[in-house]
Amino acid sequence: MTNLIPGIQSTTAALTAERTRLDVIAQNISNANTTRGLDGKAYRRQLVVFESALNEAQAGRGGVAMSGPRVSHIVKDNSPLRTLFDPNHPHADSTGVVRYPNVSVHEEMADLIAAGRTFEANLAVLKTGKQMTMQSLSIGRR
Repeated sequence: MTNLIPGIQSTTAALTAERTRLDVIAQNISNANTTRGLDGKAYRRQLVVFESALNEAQAGRGGVAMSGPRVSHIVKDNSPLRTLFDPNHPHADSTGVVRYPNVSVHEEMADLIAAGRTFEANLAVLKTGKQMTMQSLSIGRR
């Protein structure tokens, strides 16, 4: 069967990848002040790593290979944790220093806006593709 909406596979792949990115950003923001996790350490910012997924099946049948982004993996950011001298904090070490996550809410918000706009752009591509397909199908009815 022929794909009625060209590019739908790469667009849906992009939507899925950006949704994962949005979820990870939300998790980072919600843990911006988590000084102790299940492992007993401060939360570390997570980053989404994308890679291009080439649709080899389409190319093998003489068609055009479409590539779309997909999440390769999620990694922990190893940048230094924030430290604050607060000897009264329950998670302070013996010198009174508390280690806070390496999460900058400002940076996360900028990433959130970028990911949201990318998601919206891919939705617009889907909508336009659907409209074009519907108009193409209606040509024969006139």
